[in-house]
Order: sequence, then structure tokens, then C-alpha cells
Amino acid sequence: MKTLSAKAKISGFTLIELLVVLAVLVLANQAAAQSSQFFRISGPAATTITAFYPDGTLVWSNAQTGTNYTVQTVSSLPGGTNWVDYVQIPAANGVNTNQIISFNAPAGMAFIPAGSFTIGDTLDGESYALPTNVFVSAFYMDMNLVSYSQWQMIYVYATNCGYTFINPGAGKAANHPVQTVDWYDCVKWSNARSQQAGLTPVYYSDAIFTQVFTNGETTNIYVNWSANGYRLPTEAEWEKAARGGLSGQRFPWGNNISENQANYFGYTNYFDYDIGPNDYNETYATGDFPYTSPVGSFAPNGYALFDMAGNVMEWCWDWYGTPYGQPTNTNPTGLETGSFRVLRGGFWAYYANSLRCADRELSNPNNSLNYIGFRCVRKF
Repeated sequence: MKTLSAKAKISGFTLIELLVVLAVLVLANQAAAQSSQFFRISGPAATTITAFYPDGTLVWSNAQTGTNYTVQTVSSLPGGTNWVDYVQIPAANGVNTNQIISFNAPAGMAFIPAGSFTIGDTLDGESYALPTNVFVSAFYMDMNLVSYSQWQMIYVYATNCGYTFINPGAGKAANHPVQTVDWYDCVKWSNARSQQAGLTPVYYSDAIFTQVFTNGETTNIYVNWSANGYRLPTEAEWEKAARGGLSGQRFPWGNNISENQANYFGYTNYFDYDIGPNDYNETYATGDFPYTSPVGSFAPNGYALFDMAGNVMEWCWDWYGTPYGQPTNTNPTGLETGSFRVLRGGFWAYYANSLRCADRELSNPNNSLNYIGFRCVRKF
């Protein structure tokens, strides 16, 4: 069946106007009445749909990608920015059915759809990554690792606004990932990024969310998960995003790896899935350490995310612990306390096994090393 790609803006109507449209739909589409619905997307993040079924029942739910809806589209509307990408399937029985592919994400971020997935695997026998089924709500993630230039821009803003950092951060070049940043500094930086963008910060020094976390290195950090600001991904969010929609694969693209796909230390004699070549990636092993690569140097995964394997490791929110799915298998956020924070993704000087989607590393949150960076996510 031929499909047409398009962009549509879901129109906003009053309740009376919607009921009029509903009546027209019912009369014109009796044959498809049980499967059709009319909806509009509202809110700045385009997260809520109002669905009127033929019986007039008002149903509220979340708009999901990969789901068919009957929509009313127009070429232009005054005000608003709730655009969606969709594929239009030819009309059947007078009903145009459109499948939502993605919502327009904030600049530089990718939309990661909600859904269940298997975190971990049994491919290589690691007992710390035994598979568990978890559900993760939709979210946005930075397409690239935070670059050194991006870090510096927010860092200057933050320090001018009273933030203090233990580490100023480092980068081999402006377009390389920032590194030598500890976990606490990344959390504070995320808050500053939120405030500069006019969003609600996520991290606080008190349980009632009145004091934004801006200073110090403390384990007493409280998270407002409903805030719309920037934050570190949870371990579950990171792995779902890294897999890019694939299931049961070692890497974001499949089961084998080569230095054409990621920046890591090749060691083909030890890992049969490492195609190499051996040693540091020769394209980026220049000058002094670290041998990082410019962000976005390799092909993206299925969610349009770059460097989810290799270059620098990425801080996650969670305290390191086993098993997965704590304290719940729905949007797990990890243990309440711990000694080490989770790192994911592998890096420029480490072997291919650390670049696997399921690999889990750990570090003291005070550590700032030249192979650790991060990227941010935002609530959908």
C-alpha cells in the first residue's frame, strides 16, 4: 500500500466544535465507527490526546507513536507548535487513518517512545546484567554527548548565577565530548541548563523541592521526576535508548563491532565479535590523551542517537546495584542509597565488551576522569 509522508498540525477546537465534527464523522463513517476516533494534541510537549469515540464518550490517554488514529489536519493554524510527523494511509470507508511516527523533539534531542523492553541479556554470561522486562515512559534524550563547547556555555552561565563546581571540565576540542566531570557536577550543570532554558530544575537539596541543588557534593539529592527540566537518564532509560528499538543485540546496531562503528580499543584476539582492527582507533589516536572523537562521528542508532557505544562513558542517575528493575519494573530509578553510580556505554581506551548495550560499569560519583562524560534527558 502506498503511503504518503507529511507533517500535520492537530487542530484545537471547542467542545461544541468537536461534537459537531463527531456527528459528521459518525454519519459519514458508519462502517468504520467502532475503530475510528477523533483527537487533538494539546500541551507544550504534545503529550495528551482528547479522543471522542462514536458513542460520545470522552477518553483521555497519551498519544503513542506507532499507533493509528483518525485525525483532522489543516495546512496552517494561528499560534501553537504541536507538530507531529505521521504517515498517511489511504482512506478506507471515508476515514483517513494516520500513524504517528514521532513528535517534534526539542532542538538537539530525540524522542524515545514509551514501551516495555528487555534490559540486560545472556549473550556473554555476565551475571550483573541478567535480563529483566521493564517499562519505560516516553522521554527525550540528547542526540549527542554533551560537547565541551556546550558544557562551557552553561558552565559560565551557572557560575555567574551562584553555582559552584568541583571540576571545570575538559575537552580535547570544542566539538569533542566534555570529560573530567564528576557525577555531582553533571547534576548541577543539568539544573543550570534547565534554568537557562526557562524550565523547572529536577534536582533539589530538600525533599519539598524548594532549594535547587547548585553547590556541594552530597548524597542527599532529591529528584522531582515530574519537572520538565534536564536530568541524567536512569539506567533503564539509557539502555532502552541505546538499543535504538532493537532487541537482544550486543550493540546499538547488531552483534558485532568494528572501529568504523565506534571509538574504542580493538582487541580481536579476545572477543570473537570484535572485528577491530586492534589497538586505539587510529583515526582519533592523535596528540595527547584522551583519544576522544568529535561528537556524532559515527552513524546514529535507530533512535537517531550518536555515540551510545564508545567515545566516553556516560553517567546515569542510579546507584549501582543488582538486579535490574528497582524499586519497580515500571520506570525503575534504582536503589535509594549506594556507594557507586552507574556508568554506561564504554569509552575510547576500553575493550569492545564495555560497549555492549547491557554492560554496566560503576564509579564513585566524586570521580572525574578523562573517559567519563554524559548526556541529558527530559520528560516527555
